[in-house]
Amino acid sequence: MAEASTTNPGNTVPRGRHAPPLEVRVGVQRERLFEAAARVFSRVGYADASAEGISREAGMSKATFYEHFANKEECLLALFDQAAATIMQAMADEQRANRRESESYNEWIARGVRAFLETLTAHPEASRTLLVEIVGAGPVAMERRDRIFQLFAELLYNDNRAVAPHYAAPQFASIEDAYAIVGAIAALVDRQLRNGLPEDPRDLEPVIERLFFGLLSQAAELDGR
Repeated sequence: MAEASTTNPGNTVPRGRHAPPLEVRVGVQRERLFEAAARVFSRVGYADASAEGISREAGMSKATFYEHFANKEECLLALFDQAAATIMQAMADEQRANRRESESYNEWIARGVRAFLETLTAHPEASRTLLVEIVGAGPVAMERRDRIFQLFAELLYNDNRAVAPHYAAPQFASIEDAYAIVGAIAALVDRQLRNGLPEDPRDLEPVIERLFFGLLSQAAELDGR
């Protein structure tokens, strides 16, 4: 699949005696390359992306690309780390804004799921990097993805352990239950990002809620035996 050039320099910095310090210029260059890489990976996929295409998209030379990254895999890994940080920070901000004291644990979960999907919708390129383009980029990339999934599972598991007792709600039987939900959500969102099914990612909210409550109700039944 051939790359289309839609050069968008953006984030330009003054030159000459008005130029900012070197570290600022390097930071701006890297940010431009990240933005360009996200667009290129999203448009043509990791396999068909190239250092030359990313550089052209950023309005920079290929030599500048190689000053920052050894190859496109290293660029994708760095972009993946940035995307993970962006999504997690945005989710934390959304949760602080919206997950007020809830009337029930079901409402608490619903607000959390809504915050997650709103975050994905607001950051489509970062979401695609996290869940789609990283697949097929090699074992190092998949190891990085597995670590992020594990971190999300731990956050989910610990949130349940901390909040569920307040509502006398059931707790996960194990952290693997939390990981199962993360994996299922990733598969659903991956399909939505690649195929547009459903058209609006927020339509996944009731499906994800049923995943949560199904596993939690099973855990409650096991505890009652």
